[in-house]
Amino acid sequence: MSSAADFRQSVDGDRSAVLFSGDLTISSIRDLPKRLDAVGEQRLLVDLSQVSRMDTVGAWLVHRLVRGRDAEIVGANEHFEVLLQQVAQADQLVKVRPDRTPPLYRVLGQIGGATAMAGRTLAGLLGFFGALLISLGNVIMHPRRFRVNAVTQQFEVVGIHALGIVGLMSFLVGIVIAQQGAVQLRQFGAEVFTVNLVGRSAVKELGILMTAIMVAGRSGSAFAAQIGSMKLAEEVDAMRTIGVSPMEALVLPRVLSTVLLMPLLGFYAAVLAIVGGGIFCWIALDIPPVTFIQRIREVVPRTDLWQMLIKAPVFGLIISMAGCFQGMQVEGNAEAVGLRTTAAVVQGIFLVIVLDAFFAVFFTSIGWL
Repeated sequence: MSSAADFRQSVDGDRSAVLFSGDLTISSIRDLPKRLDAVGEQRLLVDLSQVSRMDTVGAWLVHRLVRGRDAEIVGANEHFEVLLQQVAQADQLVKVRPDRTPPLYRVLGQIGGATAMAGRTLAGLLGFFGALLISLGNVIMHPRRFRVNAVTQQFEVVGIHALGIVGLMSFLVGIVIAQQGAVQLRQFGAEVFTVNLVGRSAVKELGILMTAIMVAGRSGSAFAAQIGSMKLAEEVDAMRTIGVSPMEALVLPRVLSTVLLMPLLGFYAAVLAIVGGGIFCWIALDIPPVTFIQRIREVVPRTDLWQMLIKAPVFGLIISMAGCFQGMQVEGNAEAVGLRTTAAVVQGIFLVIVLDAFFAVFFTSIGWL
């Protein structure tokens, strides 16, 4: 049974002693706070030896009494001392508004944070690539572990289902290139060179680049969302528990399907872009299809096709790796799935454009103009 909290004052030498008794708990303090307000001495000796129990509220009353005074607490057991220390640590001023950071420092801090995050992501992607190579080596050493059904299913998701949107986009881009090129070349009386512009830009750059961007937004995001949802549902951990490698079961089929299908999708996009440009040239510039095709064969070198076929698997590898890597990083709650999916698309497109710039410089340096 609890006893009411109380205290009495006495004089101990040159100090005023406050001797607490009873239970310093929220249910027993009653009017004790008001009575403590009347204690005005600066030098106090607080004795807790006769206190049987104390909770956080009681510790706060004792702390408030001794705060800012030349006070000494005696008679507290180990439990009371821990409570008093925690209450004293929590008694800190809280800022309603944070300190104002100069704009320059804030911008530099954001740039530094973004740079550090980019470095960590790059290191993570390199490590993920190493794990992917190890998984590929294990599958080569043990061919029965290769999941044919999973790869063919991803063929359908990455390739067949993407034919419509990739084809429509490429066809319209070819029309736009032809129209804009014709408008500019008409000023010099060189409309016939619109064929050169459409053919070389479609085969060399825009066909594979636009395809890569579309695949990153469509398949890369799907990879991140699928694997991220499985990660939240603890299905990935369950696979590890039963001895199935998530890299072999989830990541490798998606990466292989994207790498193998990107050259086909890129070539398909380039052909439809040329078809779109050819239809525009036929209607607007009176260039017959036969003449257009013959001109394409003359002005588009074989090296442009080789450039596209070399870049396509690399772009597919980067896109699929970014999507699967971000999916594997999901943890916490469903909001992380959306954030990682967005990061997969952004990273995939960014890396594709950066690599395309490197490829352009490299192919120019070896004479593939």
